[in-house]
Amino acid sequence: MRYIQRSEYGVRPTTRVDEGDPLFVQAIARAMQVLSAFHDTGKPLTLNEIAAAGGMGKSAAQRVVHTLKQLGYIERDADDRGYVPGIRILDHARDYLRLNSLVVRASPVLIELRRNTRERVDLSLRDDLRLVYAARLQSKRETLFATLVGQSVPIYCTSGGRAVMAHMSDAEVDDIIKRSDRREITPKTITDPEQIRVKVREAREKGYALALEEILLGEIAIAAAILAPDGTPLGAIHIAGSLSEWDEETFCQRFAPLAGEAVGAINRF
Repeated sequence: MRYIQRSEYGVRPTTRVDEGDPLFVQAIARAMQVLSAFHDTGKPLTLNEIAAAGGMGKSAAQRVVHTLKQLGYIERDADDRGYVPGIRILDHARDYLRLNSLVVRASPVLIELRRNTRERVDLSLRDDLRLVYAARLQSKRETLFATLVGQSVPIYCTSGGRAVMAHMSDAEVDDIIKRSDRREITPKTITDPEQIRVKVREAREKGYALALEEILLGEIAIAAAILAPDGTPLGAIHIAGSLSEWDEETFCQRFAPLAGEAVGAINRF
């Protein structure tokens, strides 16, 4: 038994892999390890870098990279400095979004919420210790970070994460805190376990969670959880604005009811 790890913004979700499973295909696992090598890089990767990131030998990496390149899932970058993901990966991202029933039913609600708030509206889905953005409706000011579907953030220090944890037991919250790589993403990121628990309790009481500059300096974000019929938190809707335009009290008064109405509409489907 071993674990495949990915990391982004201090979050390292683990996928448990039983290599003794007779149905487990090692070649497919290696291909996914090669593709996952690009998660944490900001530049094209050489073959040696892909092999190191994927935990395999150079010859094995070369065969996998060659196959994926032939299929269009990896390509050389424009300046021929190394390898980058290929365009055909976007086909699979599209398939996930159009076939995910939660994303489909949330889309009209998000559009209406963006129209009413005129601020950035996000839909995130839970993946163990992180939230992954599945929809992002932009405001008038954005960075690349704030536009990418598939971008992920840790649960422990985000408004959406605390909204999700508010619908978990204390034991489940403690488990998330324990397993999270709690580090400061900005100087305002809350990493102390007890302070995180306080924020979760506040979210339980208020029905929404708030984060101030914990992922992006100058950003204020509010979120409410999306729930399965049995009450399991699946993700969250976020509304994000700028502290140059909003103070905490006014932002919450203006947008907390709208976030609550939005998740209520989605949860009723």
